[in-house]
Amino acid sequence: MTDHETATSGNALTGDVTTTSGQTPADRNATTGGETPAVPDTPADRDTILVTGATGNTGSRLVPRLAALGHPVRAAGRRAPELPGAQGVAFDWYDPATHDAALRGAARLYLVPPTAAPDPAAVMLPFLERARSAGVRRVVLLSSSAIPAGGPGVGQVHAALPDLFDVWAVLRPSWFMQNFTDRHPHAESIRTSGVLLTATGAGRVGFIDADDIAAVAAHALTDEPPLRGADLVLTGPRSLSYDDIAATLTALGGRPVRHRSLTYDQLHDRLSADLPAGFATLLADLDRAIADGAEDRVTDTVERITGRPPRSFREFAAARWGS
Repeated sequence: MTDHETATSGNALTGDVTTTSGQTPADRNATTGGETPAVPDTPADRDTILVTGATGNTGSRLVPRLAALGHPVRAAGRRAPELPGAQGVAFDWYDPATHDAALRGAARLYLVPPTAAPDPAAVMLPFLERARSAGVRRVVLLSSSAIPAGGPGVGQVHAALPDLFDVWAVLRPSWFMQNFTDRHPHAESIRTSGVLLTATGAGRVGFIDADDIAAVAAHALTDEPPLRGADLVLTGPRSLSYDDIAATLTALGGRPVRHRSLTYDQLHDRLSADLPAGFATLLADLDRAIADGAEDRVTDTVERITGRPPRSFREFAAARWGS
């Protein structure tokens, strides 16, 4: 699997690794007690930033950045995250009873889509209507380099933002470097068998460190004058094939890692064994798009927004993977 930040695969298509796919709304309500937690009112002039997906790849890195800048932060997750410098609040996309408390006093919003949702707009757009009514003025949406405005899934949310908010930006990162080291099937496969399985062939990707995404998100949420209507494709400094990734991990880790190419059908069958059919098809299609060159690009967005170049995969892997 080669997506950015989902619970099953580490892709920004549907959000940070914060929820468990396959649960029903009733299951999720049981984990939060089915009640709206009491959250103290926040004075409007404090300009609170609500970070959804606060324990995910980008959210967990964004919260301390915002706190260090002196912004009041509300960290949202299914179990009210306890993060330094932030107020934790229970939030579940599929439990509207948690939404008002999360939004109370918030003026800015970091928006991470629900994990592996076949139609994220169905739950996100009503929430955004509520956010606008509650006083949210600036929204930064985490999307995917593979999905433009108006595209499938979160692309529908992207397309709706101009009609909802005057100040908004969409972050469309490429595939995460953390896919090879953290809670992701690629990382597990590397650790257990030393093999990367994809249908990408020799296709290349501008892999990006989640910390660089969080850095851009912090600027998009706090910079003045604000970004307005920004569509930001985020990549690392080089595009790499999965053979390149395997070679780098081999050189740094002291044990062999190889990339095994699958056909589209082979990958689809593997994914279908564990995922809903539509989502398995979407992920397999992403691999095929990579093989066809769709993600072979590098942008200057990280350096342009943050003032520093993005981290290279070798630098990232040396810190996280090297012996």
